[in-house]
Amino acid sequence: MGVIYKKVALIGLGLIAGSMAHAMRRGGLAGEIVGYARSQETRDTAREIGLCDHVADSAAAAVVGADLVVLAVPVGAMATVAAEIAPALAQGATVTDVGSVKAEVIAAVAPHLPDHVHFVPGHPLAGTEHSGPRSGFAELFEGKYTLLTPVDGTAPEAVAKLRAMWQGFGALIEEMDAEHHDLVLAVTSHTPHLIAYTMVGVADHLRRVTESEVIKYSAAGFRDFTRIAASDPTMWRDVFLSNKEATLDILGRFTEELFVLQRAIRMGDGDALFEYFTKTRAIRRGIIEAGQDTDAPDFGRVAAKREDGAE
Repeated sequence: MGVIYKKVALIGLGLIAGSMAHAMRRGGLAGEIVGYARSQETRDTAREIGLCDHVADSAAAAVVGADLVVLAVPVGAMATVAAEIAPALAQGATVTDVGSVKAEVIAAVAPHLPDHVHFVPGHPLAGTEHSGPRSGFAELFEGKYTLLTPVDGTAPEAVAKLRAMWQGFGALIEEMDAEHHDLVLAVTSHTPHLIAYTMVGVADHLRRVTESEVIKYSAAGFRDFTRIAASDPTMWRDVFLSNKEATLDILGRFTEELFVLQRAIRMGDGDALFEYFTKTRAIRRGIIEAGQDTDAPDFGRVAAKREDGAE
């Protein structure tokens, strides 16, 4: 595909930004990759493993001359970072992000950006429970969706160029309104994460089941809750606070559905349970048919792992 951006600045050097760096290198999509992370330890690690061509010691220094700037920091830090980099942004640069919430990010970032840059918020629907500069890998985005939510008045060529980069990563691209994105993600990601955190918390507080039993017998379904609940706590704190209305809406609907199931179980209504589970099973088949998961059996995650130990 060739070089799409001459210089890319990655602000934040965790799983997503690290995977973007690897994917850019693999596809030859960037002439130069510069990174910055708030933590000195993270910057040192990124330099040690050669994650970027250069690691800057400030966000403003990282974005100088960049034609693409990627904000890969927690949602709660977006406004501060945007204010810091704004004076250093190059004429015609594109600023994007990878945050799980879009309306709040737009509200936090857009006021700080000068008129001479393009703002194209984005969200790759890909990830693992691992974090940090060592966690990234080029294949993370392959076959996964990236959602773009361009703000009104954004130049079409800026959006097209960013689409081309994500396509170069192997991602599937769709565009949507920021508010609709936040509602969709409240259903598919945010509320499920909250439920996973809650279930792991229930197990922790249920003294009649020992910790050793929870660990030994987790393959019964609990294991998948713990994988989700191992995600970065700072990121998820910010997600829930930033997408409050949509998450509370979906959480309320979840509670209503839970009452329906509770009643069916209490009343011994096997037909209602069977019908409910049949409908939900069809959604699982749809996810597999869409290529967003596999129906291969997974008994203890015996599949081959990458050299760094991540699944």
